[in-house]
Formats: sequence, C-alpha cells, structure tokens
Amino acid sequence: MYAHILQHVAFEGPGSIGPWLENAGYDIGYTRFHENALLPEPESVDLLVVMGGPMSVNDEAELPWLAAEKRFIGEVIRLGRPVLGVCLGAQLITCALGGRVSANREREIGWFPVEAVAHDDPALFRFPPSMDAFHWHGETFTLPSGAVRLARSAACDNQAFQFGKAVIGLQFHLETTPESAQQIVEHCRDELQPAPHVQSEVGILAADDGRYAAINGLMAEVLAFLHAAGGLRARTRAARRTQ
Repeated sequence: MYAHILQHVAFEGPGSIGPWLENAGYDIGYTRFHENALLPEPESVDLLVVMGGPMSVNDEAELPWLAAEKRFIGEVIRLGRPVLGVCLGAQLITCALGGRVSANREREIGWFPVEAVAHDDPALFRFPPSMDAFHWHGETFTLPSGAVRLARSAACDNQAFQFGKAVIGLQFHLETTPESAQQIVEHCRDELQPAPHVQSEVGILAADDGRYAAINGLMAEVLAFLHAAGGLRARTRAARRTQ
C-alpha cells in the first residue's frame, strides 16, 4: 500500500498521521511544495493526505503549482481512492470538487470546541458530540455538491465534511503534536492578534499531553475509517480480476 502526503510548508508536517500510516503498513511518499512540485501518477496512490499551510487556495497567481495540485487531488478522488484533507488540505479538496474558499467571518486559532452534526447514515464518519480541537485558520469553504457536513464550531459553520465513502476534509487539526504546535506558533505568531476566537501563545502551548492524545486518537479513527474504505475497494478490484 502506498500513501502520498502533500506538504506545503516545512513547519506543517503530518504530525501523528505519519506514525499511524507506518504502523498500518503503508509506504509513504511526499510532495513537498516548498521544495518542488513533483507529483506521482494518481493511479499509484492508495491513500492521499493533503496537509495545511499559511497560503490560500486562491493564490494561484503567486503559487502556480496550486492549480496542478487541485487537478491531482480531483483525479485521485475520481479514481475512488481515500483522501484526507487538513485545514488548507480540506479547502483544496473543496476546490477540486467545485466548491469555493473565502474569508471566514473571524479567525479561529487555538484550542476550541467542535460539535458533531448528527447523521444516521452508517457510511458517514461519526465524530464525538463535542470535542476540543486545534485550529489555525482565517478562511472557510462552501460544501461541495454532494458533500455532507460532519462538524461545526461557534466560529465556523463548516468544520468537517465527507464526500462519498472515502473523502474527508477537516478544517481543524487532529494531527497536531506538542512539537508541531510549537513549530506553527514560532512561524505564525504574528497572527496571534487578540480576537474572540484567537488564543494567546501561552494559552495554545499550555495544552497538556492528554489533550494531544485525545485529538491524535481521533485522527487515528479517521485514518482507520479511510483505510477500511480503501481496503474494501482493493478487495473488490481483486475479486473482479479473479472472476
């Protein structure tokens, strides 16, 4: 199995996602756009992870590789492969599916609650009714046609969505570790201007190990959900080849 990670800046890596993929038996490859924009063949990818970054999906004039990245994401989705997007990654998935990204009504940075949207469909991932998550965003997205909202927060209506059985976009961060939180604070502390949903640097970094363990555990559940969806398709393809 091969998982490919799209990383946009050095200080927003996969966090807890990398160890989970390794433990699940995936070979892992990267496109690090801050170094080069080389992408693999979409058919080679069994699971795609699209990370965050400080740029906007609308910055194609300054960052022309964004257009190619959106096309690549769209092709992987059309092939039916599992895709996970985090923050900017969720917004890129939205664009690849025809949605729009624009400024949110306010910035949301730090540890804030997220509420699940209740659904009865067993094919949809279920978040806990309420959870604290790590946030760092000033933009939001519209739901692509056919997508289902999975979570919201007081500051942002669309916090998570699912498209089909194996595409999930998260506006918030579940992969964050103490090390990655420190990294993003060091590189983006100029964004920590007082606002209703912006915590101070001290408040952000005061989170204890239990808070990180909780979000990383939930990320593991999301990845297991996508892995199972991808495995089902792989078994189906194999069965058809033997018929």
